[in-house]
Amino acid sequence: MIDGNSILLFVTDAPKSASFYQQLLGQDPVETSQTFAMFILPSGLALGLWGKAGVEPAPTASGGGCDVGFKVATAEMVDALYAEWQGKGATILFPPTDLDFGRTFVAADPDGHRLRVYNVAEG
Repeated sequence: MIDGNSILLFVTDAPKSASFYQQLLGQDPVETSQTFAMFILPSGLALGLWGKAGVEPAPTASGGGCDVGFKVATAEMVDALYAEWQGKGATILFPPTDLDFGRTFVAADPDGHRLRVYNVAEG
């Protein structure tokens, strides 16, 4: 059985990206170097930031091709995180909006990786 528990994002500057995520997530990485940083999210998911210059085989895609999802408990938390992340300088791609699955917004990291905060509507 395969137990997927990490996401690796290829980044241009690992220390810069680590600083961005440290501020956005409000937590320190558990591992850092000039080419890599790792965060362990409250869900247990590991979020790795890997300097793409050292990745083998070399990545062929850039950021923005998918969303990294951050599920929150309420629609009000979506709005609160939107205001918080906007205040921390995150690039907002899509403001808080009610969609068919619930309330959501999308931000981007320095490499264009899409970060979707969402709440699943009851019912």
